[in-house]
Order: sequence, then C-alpha cells, then structure tokens
Amino acid sequence: MKNENLIEINDLKVHYPITAGLTQKVVGHVRAVDGISFKIRRGSTTALVGESGCGKSTTGRSILRLTPKTGGEILLDGKEVFSLNKKEKIELRKKAQIIFQDPYSSLSPRLPVGEIIGEAVKEHNIVAKSEYEDYLDDVMKSCGLSGYHKHRYPHEFSGGQRQRICIARAVALNPEFIVCDEPVSALDVSVQAQIINLLMDLREAKGYTYLFISHDLSVVEHISDHVAVMYLGNIVEYGETDEIFSNPCHPYTKALFSAIPMPNPDFTANRIILKGQMPSPANPPKGCKFHTRCPNARPECSAQAPAEKEVAPKHFCSCLFV
Repeated sequence: MKNENLIEINDLKVHYPITAGLTQKVVGHVRAVDGISFKIRRGSTTALVGESGCGKSTTGRSILRLTPKTGGEILLDGKEVFSLNKKEKIELRKKAQIIFQDPYSSLSPRLPVGEIIGEAVKEHNIVAKSEYEDYLDDVMKSCGLSGYHKHRYPHEFSGGQRQRICIARAVALNPEFIVCDEPVSALDVSVQAQIINLLMDLREAKGYTYLFISHDLSVVEHISDHVAVMYLGNIVEYGETDEIFSNPCHPYTKALFSAIPMPNPDFTANRIILKGQMPSPANPPKGCKFHTRCPNARPECSAQAPAEKEVAPKHFCSCLFV
C-alpha cells in the first residue's frame, strides 16, 4: 500500500559554511534552510512562496539531492533520499524531476530538442529502441510541441516553447514527483497562463505530484492545493490554499497578499509596506526572525522564537500573537 504522502520533510536544514583567512577556517554559516517540516500529498500541488533568498529553491533542490542537506530528514515514498544506495539513486532520478526557472540557460544549445528530451529516456531504458521515436513524439505532443520540433535547436524557439521543452524533458521519464522552480517567472503573462494550464492538465492526466516554487501569488492560488509561506529559511504559515488566502494569519503572509495586483481599477488595496530589507541568513535575528520588519512586533518577539500552532483545522502559523 502506497503512502498517502509522497514527500515528507522533517526539520530540514541546509547551511553553507563561511570561511575566512589563509587556512579557510569556518567562521559562520549561511542558514539557507533552517529547520522546516511539511508534507506533500500524493497527486497534489504544494506551493512554496516567499521573497527571493528565503530558501525556496534550496529546499526543492535538496529534495532531489542536487544540494546536500545539513540535517533533518527528506522522505520520498517513505525512503530517506540521502540514504539511498547506487541502484536506488538511479530510481530516484526516474521518480523525481525538476523544471528550472530559466528556459534559456537550462537547455544545451548544442543539442537538438529530440536529444534533449530523449537523452534520459535512452539512459534509463524507458522504452524499447523500436518504440523510442513514437514515444518521443507522444511526449512532445502532450506538452504542446510537434514531432518536427525534435530536429531543431533551442535558439529557434520562443521562451514559452523552450519551457515546454523543459517540461517535456521532465515528464519523459514518467516521474511521480516534479519540482517546478518558478517555471513561469521568466515568461510573458499570456504565456504564463498557457504553461500553468499545461502543468495542471498533465497532473490531471498523469497524477503527478508538484512542489511549485513561486513568488507570484495569483499563480499559486490558481494551481496549488496547499501553500507554505517561507521567510528567512523557516516556514511561517502552512495550510490549504483556500484557507490561507481567505484567512491569512501571519503578518508576513498578510503583507505578501496585500501586494497582489487586483484587476478592478476601483479597488483600493490596504497595502502593507514592510520596513527595511530581509536580514542576512548568515546572521538572522534572535527570537522571531520577522520581528525586525513586522508592523505588529512587540518586545517578546525579539526574545522568543514562536512555535508552530494550529490556528484552524490543518492551518498552521508560527507567530506569538496569533
């Protein structure tokens, strides 16, 4: 019997050492991810949102073993990904894939599209040689590409088409889990909608599980089932999408949501402007990490780190005064 949760992350930490001097002595650490825990239900989409530099992409890359972890636990289908043997690592590459943010730099300019998409198909023997060309055509068609595109090179395509190539490369291995690392942030708005709809159609047809990393909350509301709000290496709020958007509790979440542009010109948003810049992850504030920018900060916030508490069914928030 398969686990209900395909991904389980428990107290994940990713710290990068800071070295100095001739001996390269370690004098500190950049706490990119500083003890986060969440689960992704099989066949669902969990969005990870927050400002640039908060640790979103590092989290996604750690799940795929592209970035080493410092501590904690990452379970994929009940197995710790950093404890896999050689054979299981190969299976991990088939089971978990990533769609990178930049469709321009993530494709080799020296290979035709057919080789880019089919290289891993051949390596992992996904289909027999006699079925390879037909399989490649089917994968490309499912991602909105034509069969003749496989003889062309990436520079011959637009940004939206390149991202379709990236998606085709990811889904060609029939993975269970896909990290979508800001897959639409480099695209025009009209193209963004096409790519989002493609991802949703593929999830509906194939049952994929997504970790959708983004800072565009309008997109997140449309595609995700659960939302995790991240700030300076920690998750400050987590819950089902409808609940988070209708009842944001953490001051940081409220500030993010107040910046969502509204299509109604007569609507006046109560914009919350955060003071200052995000602190350095190499020297985070004591107590609540958000207290240096929080409009509701009190003296207790600088002394005591908030524990996660359930403010509504399946809705969790890390704030002392919620």
